[in-house]
Amino acid sequence: FFEISSKILIKMISLRRRAIVILFIFNLSIIFKMKLVVKNGFLINENLKFKCAIGYNGLSNNKYEGDGCTPIGNFKIIKILYRPDKINNCEFILDSEVIEISDGWCDDVNSDEYNQRIKFPFKPSAEHLYRYDDLYDIVCVIDYNLNPTIRGKGSAIFLHIANNDYSPTQGCIAIKKEELIQIATKLDKTSTIHIDC
Repeated sequence: FFEISSKILIKMISLRRRAIVILFIFNLSIIFKMKLVVKNGFLINENLKFKCAIGYNGLSNNKYEGDGCTPIGNFKIIKILYRPDKINNCEFILDSEVIEISDGWCDDVNSDEYNQRIKFPFKPSAEHLYRYDDLYDIVCVIDYNLNPTIRGKGSAIFLHIANNDYSPTQGCIAIKKEELIQIATKLDKTSTIHIDC
Protein backbone atom coordinates (compact mmCIF):
# COMPACT_ATOMS: atom_id res chain seq x y z
CA PHE A 1 0.00 0.00 0.00
CA PHE A 2 2.75 2.46 1.03
CA GLU A 3 4.75 1.59 -2.08
CA ILE A 4 1.73 2.31 -4.32
CA SER A 5 0.94 5.55 -2.46
CA SER A 6 4.53 6.78 -2.80
CA LYS A 7 4.50 6.07 -6.55
CA ILE A 8 1.26 8.02 -6.93
CA LEU A 9 2.69 10.89 -4.88
CA ILE A 10 5.90 10.99 -6.96
CA LYS A 11 3.83 11.01 -10.14
CA MET A 12 1.65 13.85 -8.84
CA ILE A 13 4.74 15.90 -7.91
CA SER A 14 6.24 15.25 -11.34
CA LEU A 15 3.03 16.35 -13.10
CA ARG A 16 2.82 19.44 -10.89
CA ARG A 17 6.41 20.42 -11.72
CA ARG A 18 5.70 19.95 -15.41
CA ALA A 19 2.62 22.16 -15.15
CA ILE A 20 4.63 24.86 -13.34
CA VAL A 21 7.31 24.80 -16.06
CA ILE A 22 4.67 25.07 -18.81
CA LEU A 23 2.96 27.94 -16.99
CA PHE A 24 6.32 29.69 -16.50
CA ILE A 25 7.14 29.41 -20.21
CA PHE A 26 3.65 30.68 -21.11
CA ASN A 27 4.05 33.67 -18.80
CA LEU A 28 7.47 34.44 -20.28
CA SER A 29 5.96 34.49 -23.77
CA ILE A 30 3.43 37.08 -22.57
CA ILE A 31 6.04 39.18 -20.77
CA PHE A 32 8.47 39.27 -23.66
CA LYS A 33 6.01 39.65 -26.51
CA MET A 34 7.27 42.63 -28.50
CA LYS A 35 4.53 45.22 -28.97
CA LEU A 36 5.94 48.32 -30.59
CA VAL A 37 4.09 51.63 -30.71
CA VAL A 38 4.92 54.59 -32.95
CA LYS A 39 3.57 57.81 -31.47
CA ASN A 40 4.63 61.48 -31.33
CA GLY A 41 7.97 60.89 -33.03
CA PHE A 42 9.01 57.92 -30.88
CA LEU A 43 9.10 54.15 -31.17
CA ILE A 44 8.03 52.74 -27.80
CA ASN A 45 8.08 49.30 -26.21
CA GLU A 46 7.24 49.26 -22.51
CA ASN A 47 10.31 50.87 -20.87
CA LEU A 48 12.12 51.48 -24.17
CA LYS A 49 11.63 54.77 -26.02
CA PHE A 50 13.55 55.62 -29.15
CA LYS A 51 13.36 58.71 -31.32
CA CYS A 52 12.21 57.77 -34.83
CA ALA A 53 11.68 59.20 -38.30
CA ILE A 54 8.47 58.69 -40.27
CA GLY A 55 7.24 59.67 -43.73
CA TYR A 56 7.87 63.25 -44.90
CA ASN A 57 4.12 63.86 -45.14
CA GLY A 58 3.33 62.40 -41.73
CA LEU A 59 0.78 59.69 -40.98
CA SER A 60 -2.24 58.64 -43.01
CA ASN A 61 -5.34 56.48 -42.75
CA ASN A 62 -5.54 56.42 -46.52
CA LYS A 63 -2.04 55.76 -47.79
CA TYR A 64 -1.29 55.49 -51.50
CA GLU A 65 1.87 54.90 -53.50
CA GLY A 66 4.31 57.80 -53.47
CA ASP A 67 2.41 59.99 -50.98
CA GLY A 68 5.30 60.13 -48.49
CA CYS A 69 3.02 59.01 -45.64
CA THR A 70 3.42 56.33 -43.01
CA PRO A 71 0.27 54.20 -42.69
CA ILE A 72 -1.74 54.30 -39.45
CA GLY A 73 -2.79 50.96 -38.02
CA ASN A 74 -1.77 47.81 -36.22
CA PHE A 75 0.53 45.50 -38.17
CA LYS A 76 2.64 42.38 -37.72
CA ILE A 77 6.35 42.35 -38.37
CA ILE A 78 6.79 39.32 -40.58
CA LYS A 79 10.45 39.06 -41.56
CA ILE A 80 13.91 40.51 -41.09
CA LEU A 81 16.21 41.20 -44.04
CA TYR A 82 19.82 42.00 -43.19
CA ARG A 83 23.36 42.55 -44.41
CA PRO A 84 25.74 40.15 -42.63
CA ASP A 85 28.68 42.17 -43.95
CA LYS A 86 27.39 45.28 -42.14
CA ILE A 87 26.22 43.84 -38.79
CA ASN A 88 28.11 41.47 -36.53
CA ASN A 89 26.92 38.22 -34.95
CA CYS A 90 23.21 38.98 -34.77
CA GLU A 91 20.91 36.05 -34.09
CA PHE A 92 17.23 36.55 -34.90
CA ILE A 93 14.20 34.69 -33.56
CA LEU A 94 11.94 35.93 -36.36
CA ASP A 95 12.35 34.52 -39.89
CA SER A 96 15.32 36.27 -41.47
CA GLU A 97 17.02 36.36 -44.86
CA VAL A 98 20.25 37.85 -46.15
CA ILE A 99 20.02 40.85 -48.48
CA GLU A 100 21.93 40.06 -51.67
CA ILE A 101 23.22 42.52 -54.24
CA SER A 102 20.45 41.58 -56.69
CA ASP A 103 17.60 42.11 -54.20
CA GLY A 104 14.93 44.76 -54.62
CA TRP A 105 11.33 45.58 -53.78
CA CYS A 106 8.79 46.36 -56.51
CA ASP A 107 6.98 49.73 -56.26
CA ASP A 108 5.46 49.68 -59.76
CA VAL A 109 1.66 49.75 -59.44
CA ASN A 110 1.32 48.21 -62.91
CA SER A 111 3.43 45.18 -62.08
CA ASP A 112 2.06 41.80 -61.01
CA GLU A 113 4.88 41.78 -58.44
CA TYR A 114 3.87 45.07 -56.85
CA ASN A 115 4.91 45.29 -53.18
CA GLN A 116 6.99 42.13 -53.37
CA ARG A 117 10.66 41.34 -53.04
CA ILE A 118 12.24 40.89 -56.48
CA LYS A 119 15.57 40.15 -58.12
CA PHE A 120 17.40 42.50 -60.46
CA PRO A 121 17.58 42.78 -63.42
CA PHE A 122 13.90 43.73 -63.25
CA LYS A 123 12.15 45.88 -65.84
CA PRO A 124 9.36 47.48 -63.74
CA SER A 125 10.19 50.14 -61.14
CA ALA A 126 11.75 48.72 -57.98
CA GLU A 127 13.80 49.90 -55.02
CA HIS A 128 17.26 48.43 -54.38
CA LEU A 129 17.52 46.68 -51.00
CA TYR A 130 21.30 46.37 -51.27
CA ARG A 131 22.46 49.89 -50.48
CA TYR A 132 25.82 51.57 -50.06
CA ASP A 133 24.74 53.56 -47.01
CA ASP A 134 23.58 51.98 -43.73
CA LEU A 135 19.82 52.48 -44.03
CA TYR A 136 19.01 48.91 -45.04
CA ASP A 137 21.63 47.05 -43.01
CA ILE A 138 18.61 45.67 -41.13
CA VAL A 139 15.09 45.82 -42.54
CA CYS A 140 12.06 44.66 -40.55
CA VAL A 141 9.26 44.00 -43.03
CA ILE A 142 5.93 45.39 -41.82
CA ASP A 143 2.82 43.53 -42.96
CA TYR A 144 1.26 46.54 -44.66
CA ASN A 145 -0.61 45.95 -47.95
CA LEU A 146 0.82 42.47 -48.26
CA ASN A 147 -2.09 40.14 -47.57
CA PRO A 148 -3.90 40.97 -49.73
CA THR A 149 -1.86 43.38 -51.83
CA ILE A 150 -3.90 46.23 -53.34
CA ARG A 151 -2.21 48.05 -56.20
CA GLY A 152 -1.53 51.68 -55.44
CA LYS A 153 -2.04 51.41 -51.66
CA GLY A 154 1.66 51.70 -50.89
CA SER A 155 4.69 49.45 -50.90
CA ALA A 156 7.91 48.68 -49.03
CA ILE A 157 6.82 49.81 -45.57
CA PHE A 158 9.73 48.86 -43.33
CA LEU A 159 11.29 49.53 -39.96
CA HIS A 160 14.87 50.36 -40.88
CA ILE A 161 17.90 52.45 -39.88
CA ALA A 162 17.56 56.24 -39.73
CA ASN A 163 19.83 58.88 -41.18
CA ASN A 164 22.02 60.61 -38.59
CA ASP A 165 19.74 63.67 -38.69
CA TYR A 166 16.51 61.60 -38.56
CA SER A 167 15.46 63.07 -41.89
CA PRO A 168 11.96 61.93 -42.95
CA THR A 169 11.48 58.71 -44.91
CA GLN A 170 9.34 57.86 -47.93
CA GLY A 171 6.85 56.25 -45.54
CA CYS A 172 8.89 53.85 -43.44
CA ILE A 173 9.79 54.11 -39.75
CA ALA A 174 13.49 54.55 -38.95
CA ILE A 175 15.58 54.48 -35.77
CA LYS A 176 19.29 54.36 -34.92
CA LYS A 177 21.21 51.26 -35.97
CA GLU A 178 22.13 50.06 -32.47
CA GLU A 179 18.52 50.54 -31.32
CA LEU A 180 17.17 48.58 -34.29
CA ILE A 181 19.58 45.73 -33.57
CA GLN A 182 18.37 45.72 -29.95
CA ILE A 183 14.75 45.43 -31.11
CA ALA A 184 15.24 43.14 -34.11
CA THR A 185 16.97 40.43 -32.08
CA LYS A 186 13.91 40.21 -29.81
CA LEU A 187 11.20 40.10 -32.49
CA ASP A 188 9.25 36.90 -33.05
CA LYS A 189 6.18 35.86 -35.05
CA THR A 190 3.85 37.40 -32.43
CA SER A 191 5.48 40.85 -32.62
CA THR A 192 3.36 43.80 -33.70
CA ILE A 193 3.79 47.49 -34.43
CA HIS A 194 1.00 49.99 -33.78
CA ILE A 195 1.33 53.26 -35.69
CA ASP A 196 -0.75 55.97 -34.10
CA CYS A 197 -1.26 59.70 -34.66
